[in-house]
Amino acid sequence: MKAAYIEKTNAPLNIKETELPVSTSAMKLVKVTCAGLNHRDLWIQKGKYAGIKLPLIPGSDLTGHIDNQKVIVNPAFYWGDNPSCQSKDFEILGLPSSGSIAEYTLVPKENIYPAPEHLDDIQSAGLPLAGLTAYRALFIKAKVKAGEKVFITGIGGGVALFALQFCLAIGCTVYVSSSSLDKINRAISLGAKGGVNYNNENWENEMLEMSQGIDVVIDGAAGSNFGKFFKMMNYGGRISLYGGTQGNIEKISPQILFWKQLSIFGSTMGSPLDFENMLALVSNHKIVPVIDSIFGLNQINDAFERMNNGLQFGKIIIQITES
Repeated sequence: MKAAYIEKTNAPLNIKETELPVSTSAMKLVKVTCAGLNHRDLWIQKGKYAGIKLPLIPGSDLTGHIDNQKVIVNPAFYWGDNPSCQSKDFEILGLPSSGSIAEYTLVPKENIYPAPEHLDDIQSAGLPLAGLTAYRALFIKAKVKAGEKVFITGIGGGVALFALQFCLAIGCTVYVSSSSLDKINRAISLGAKGGVNYNNENWENEMLEMSQGIDVVIDGAAGSNFGKFFKMMNYGGRISLYGGTQGNIEKISPQILFWKQLSIFGSTMGSPLDFENMLALVSNHKIVPVIDSIFGLNQINDAFERMNNGLQFGKIIIQITES
C-alpha cells in the first residue's frame, strides 16, 4: 500500500510503498478514502511534539470503508474508565501508531463508527479529532448552555469552527477572533455575531464593547493574550483551553480571576461517550464540516505547506482513494 511518511523533522514527507497491516481480533483494517490534516501533524513534522519516533505515518482523521460500510474512526485510543481524564495508556491515531494518511490503517475495533449519513467522504474525514476536541471543551468542561455568549479564538482552525457550529446549533451567541479580517467575515457569514483582530492592541476592550460581556471562552492559543480574556468576561465565566500554539501564559491577574469567580479548564480530545454524543449532535443538527481544500496523496507536501502558512479556513483533506 502507499502511505505518506515523516522520515526527518523539518523535511518534506515521502510517499512510499509499505506492507499492508494485518487485522487481528482487536484491530481492524480500514480502507481509507479521505484523511484530514490537523495542526498536530504539522507539529510532529516540525519535531515539536512529545514522543516522536521516526519514521511514521501521520494523520488522525479519516473516512474509510469496511465491508462496503462507510466508517469514521475515533482517533482517541484507550481512553480508559475515568470520564474525567484519559488513562496512562491513552494515545492518538498517528503517533505512536501509524496514522490515516495511507491507503489502509489499523485501528481498535471499538473506535470504529458508522459515518454520519448526511456527510460525504470528504466532509466526514474532517470531523473526528477537531469535532471531539470542540465538543468536550464546550459541553463537558465549560458546560456551555443555550443563550450564553461564547468567544472563540483563532477562527478558521478546525476546532474553532466546530465550536462555532456547535454553539450556533444549541442557540448561543458567538463572537470570534483572528488576525485575518477575511476569516472574521467568513465566520460572520456562518452565523457569528462579530469578531476582533487579536493583533489590535486593545482588542479585549473592543470585544467587551461589542458583546457586553462574554460567558465562555474557547481557546487553543494561550500565550500573552490569555490574561486579556478576564476583563471582557462576565462574573462566573468559564475558559476552556485545548491548545497552546502561542506558548506559555503570561500576565494573569489573580484578583480578577477570583473576584469574578472565573474558571479555567484544560481539555484534551475526549472520551468514547463524548465522541458518540458529538456524532449525535452532528447528525441531529445536520452539521456539515467546513472544508478548506482537498489535495491528493501525491500533493501531501502542498497540504502541509498550506497549513504551515495559516491560510486555511476549515479542514484540509487528503483524498487517498476513490470511495
